[in-house]
Amino acid sequence: MSHTSRTSWITRHTKLTGCGAVLALMTVGACAAPDGAGEDSGPKPAASAPAAKGSDAAQKPAEEKKKAAVRGSGTFEVGKDVQPGTYRSSGNGGGCYWERSKDSSGEIDSIIANDNVVGASYVTIAATDKIFKSSDCKDWEAVDPQAAGGSPKTEFSGKAGMLKVGTDIAPGTYKSAGPAEEGGGCYWERAKSAGHDVDSIIANENPTGPAVVTIAAGDAYFKTTGCADWKKSG
Repeated sequence: MSHTSRTSWITRHTKLTGCGAVLALMTVGACAAPDGAGEDSGPKPAASAPAAKGSDAAQKPAEEKKKAAVRGSGTFEVGKDVQPGTYRSSGNGGGCYWERSKDSSGEIDSIIANDNVVGASYVTIAATDKIFKSSDCKDWEAVDPQAAGGSPKTEFSGKAGMLKVGTDIAPGTYKSAGPAEEGGGCYWERAKSAGHDVDSIIANENPTGPAVVTIAAGDAYFKTTGCADWKKSG
């Protein structure tokens, strides 16, 4: 069964829908020199002082773990190959498919959430997930879903994919001419998380003409595929 057909099967039973190996990190500890040298063996090398709490050396392992990436193609066991958390893949030109699964059977019933991506996507892999699958996607980078900053845009492509509110785009009311191509499909979605399950959707629509949507400051993400460019109007 193709990736597209899996996505279609899942989404028909939910709401409207649009239409990584891990770099294993190992902390290498410093080995202390043996303490059995005699007086005639010469001066011993000075032992390295332990990193002070809060120092750059102490923080480095945590920072490296945060930046750990998942390759764009592969099947990964959650908790072993990929850690739970939120990840982002961007610059996908089509053909990117990802899937969160509750087991490794490969059956449709095991799929928790999935998506076919054009542009960017965020996905939160839960600790209770068993498998994360990614096919023909750009590599996934770990992100902090609570982090703010950047220069949020007030104009963006209607084919951008999934964008983080407050970081990628600013909240507000936006307008689009609707489908980017005549006879094509335009889809937008306001989401409260990157879980991609039904409960994460605040609102969504498949407009066939001009579209208007208010993205609230409390929204976590906004997804847009197949639409003409969006411009903030208020």
